[in-house]
Amino acid sequence: MVVFWVLIVLGIVALVRGANWTGTCDSGSSKPDPALEILKKRYARGEISKEEFEEKRKELV
Repeated sequence: MVVFWVLIVLGIVALVRGANWTGTCDSGSSKPDPALEILKKRYARGEISKEEFEEKRKELV
């Protein structure tokens, strides 16, 4: 009987974790903004100045 309940609990945990991995269950965490990531990469490569980075970051946020 104990094994049955352990399997039930493990099954529920697996379902909840699977829902989080596929994005069907929103736990309040946000995904990084792709535009902001591109902006950070451009700044890191030296394509834009710090002033341009800050200005564009404020627009995105």
